[in-house]
Amino acid sequence: MGRPFDNRLRPVVEFVPATTLTGLGLILAWQPGIIAPLMPGVATGVAGVFVVTGLWRGVQGVRLVAYRRQLRRLPRYVLDGGRIPCSPSRLFLGRGFRWDQRHSQRLVEVRNPEARRYLEPGPLYRWARALEAAAERRRWLRGFARLTALDSRMNPLRPLPPVGGDPALHGVGLEDEEDVWLPLGERPGHTLVLGTTRVGKTRFAELVVSQDIRRGEVVIMMDPKGDLDLLRRMYAEALRAGKLERFHIFHLGFAELSERYNPIGEFARITEVATRTTAPLPSEGNSAAFKEFAWRFSNVVAQAVVGLGRKPDLKTLGRYVTHIEPLLVDYFTLWLDRQGPEDWRPTVDRLVADENFPKRLPPALKSRDRYAAALVAFYKERNLYDPVCDGLKSTFEYDKTYFDKLTASLLPLIEKLTSGRVGELIAPDYDDLEEQRPILDWNKVIREGGIVYVGLDALSDVEVAHAVGNAMLADLTSIAGRLYKHGHAYGLPGDPGRRPTINLHLDEFNEIVGDEFIPMVNKAGGAGIQVTAYTQTASDVEAGIGDRAKAGQVFGNFNNLVMLRVRNEETARLLTDQLPMVRVFTKVAESRTTDNNDPDSPVDFVSQNADRLAETEMEMLTPADLVSLPKGQAFALIEGGRLYKLRLPLAGADPFLPKDMEAIAAWVRARNGMEELPVEPLP
Repeated sequence: MGRPFDNRLRPVVEFVPATTLTGLGLILAWQPGIIAPLMPGVATGVAGVFVVTGLWRGVQGVRLVAYRRQLRRLPRYVLDGGRIPCSPSRLFLGRGFRWDQRHSQRLVEVRNPEARRYLEPGPLYRWARALEAAAERRRWLRGFARLTALDSRMNPLRPLPPVGGDPALHGVGLEDEEDVWLPLGERPGHTLVLGTTRVGKTRFAELVVSQDIRRGEVVIMMDPKGDLDLLRRMYAEALRAGKLERFHIFHLGFAELSERYNPIGEFARITEVATRTTAPLPSEGNSAAFKEFAWRFSNVVAQAVVGLGRKPDLKTLGRYVTHIEPLLVDYFTLWLDRQGPEDWRPTVDRLVADENFPKRLPPALKSRDRYAAALVAFYKERNLYDPVCDGLKSTFEYDKTYFDKLTASLLPLIEKLTSGRVGELIAPDYDDLEEQRPILDWNKVIREGGIVYVGLDALSDVEVAHAVGNAMLADLTSIAGRLYKHGHAYGLPGDPGRRPTINLHLDEFNEIVGDEFIPMVNKAGGAGIQVTAYTQTASDVEAGIGDRAKAGQVFGNFNNLVMLRVRNEETARLLTDQLPMVRVFTKVAESRTTDNNDPDSPVDFVSQNADRLAETEMEMLTPADLVSLPKGQAFALIEGGRLYKLRLPLAGADPFLPKDMEAIAAWVRARNGMEELPVEPLP
C-alpha cells in the first residue's frame, strides 16, 4: 500500500501473517518455554511484539476489505433538517475530499480489467436479485424476496442503493472524507450548478438555501417549475429561523394564494419599462425591426402614464398601445394646462365644433377621436413642443392598419400575460381596497432581510414563465444598480447599517435567462448580490440566450462550479478543461523466455516474469467520469481551481416541514386574513 502504486486490488494476504503472528504471540505468552527456552520476561516481550505486529497486519487486511466494499457501496449519509451545518463565515457543501493525483491513480487501478473480480457482486448477490425478479411471477417466492430486498445492514444480500453511476468515484477517497466548506468570501463570484434531470440539483439548492436563511440573509429563489419540495423546505427554514412573517410567495400556479407583483412598476430609468415589456419578443432577422417599433410605442405609453402620475403595468400598456386616444387626451390636457397657451381650451373646442374640421384631416385620422385630433391639430398649429406629446402625436398619426401590423407581436404577448388569474398577479389593481393579497416590493424585501419563493409554473405555460422571469431579472438588475450607487437605505433617514447580502438562486435558469442576466452576473456582486444558478447543460443556456458568445460570457462570470451527473461531453468539458494533467502509473506484466544454445549446459532455457510500472500523463478527470456520477454526488471546482469530490446528504426527518401545499395555503390565508379558498391539487 505504498507509493506510487497502492496495489489495493489484490488477494488479501495480510490475514495469514496476522493470524500466525497473533497466534504465536498468544501461545508464547501462555507457555513461554513451548517454542524456545526463553526467560519469562523476554518471552513476554517477544509475545507482545508478535501480537502487536499481527494486529497491525490484521488492520491492514481489514482496510483492504473495507476499501473494496466502499468501491461497491458507500455508507448511507442522512441529515435531519435541523442538523444541517451552518456557519457565519463558510457555506457547507456536503461531505467529501479534495481530489488530487492519488485519486486519479486509484481510479486507473479500479478500472483495470484484472480488478473486476474484486468489485463485481458475488454469486449470492446475483442469486438474490434473480429471486426477486422471479417473485414477480411466483407468489410463493415473494416472502423470500422481501427478505433479500430489505434495505438493512443486517441483510448481507441487500440490493445496492438506486443511485446508479460508479460508486468507485467517491470510494477511492472515502477514507479522507470530511465536511467540505466554501468560504463566504468566494460567493460574490457566483456559483454555477450543472446536472441532468433528477440527480440532486434540487437537494443541493435546499442545502444552500437553508443555510442562507439561517444566516439571516436575503434569499430569493426563482423556480420555473414551481417545485413543491423546494417551497416546503423554504417554509420550514423560515419557520425554524423565526422569519415566517418575512416569507413571501409569488406563484403563477397558485394565483389565489400568491402575492401580486408588477414587473414594470419600479425602475431607475423610464426606458426600462419598454425594455422589460419587449424583452421576450424575437429579435432575429426581420423580427428585430418589429421589436424596435414595439419598444418605441411601449416607451411612449410608459412616459405618458408616468407623466400623469400613474404607475405603469402591463394591462395599461396593452390598453393604450392599441387605443392611444384616451391617453393622448389626458396627457395633452395636463401638459397644456401647465405649459400651454391660456386660450387652448376654447380654441380646441371651436375646432371640435367646426363641421369642416374633419374634412381637413388626413385620411388616416378621419376615423379617430375628434377631440384627440383637435388637440393634435392645435399643438401643431401653435408649433408647441414636448417630447412626450411628440411621441403620442406620432403614434396617433400612424395609419391604424399599419400600426396594428407593427405591434402584431407585442399585443399577443401582453394578452397572454394579462389574461385570467395570472393577469391579476402581474398587473395588480392598486385601487382595489377589497384585494387582500399583498404586492411584492423588492425594496422592502431587501431592507427587512426577507425570503422570497418565485414559482413560474413553466410546465403550464413556458412563454408566460419566460416573460415574467425575464422581467423579474431585469427588475432585480435595476435594483442592483441602485444598490451599487446609493445603498439599500437610499432616501431613508438614520443609519443605513450593514449592506445586506442578497442570495439569488435561479433554478433551471436557462428558462428565464436573457441579455439582462449578463450585467447581473458581471457587475451585481458589488451590490451584494450572490447568484447561484442551476441548469442541466451548457447547450440549454446557449439556446435560452440565443447566442454562443453571450453564453460564453455567462459561464465566464461564474467563479465556482458544482457539477453533478451530466449527459453530454460539452457540458462536462466546462469542468475537465480547467483541470491540470496528472502523471499516473500503470502496471505492465512481462513474461520472457531465453533459449540456451550451449549443448554442454544442463540448462535448456531461462524464463523471467516481472511487473513493470509505466508512467503516463492523463487528464485528472475525463468527461466519462462526470457522465457516470451516481445521484447525489458532484465535483466542485472552488476557491480558484481547487477540485473537491462531494456527496450530498439525503433529507432526514424535519418536524417543521409542512405536509403538503394545503398546509402552506392555510398559513397564507391566516396571514392575509382571507376567506377559505379552495386550492387546486398538485398534478
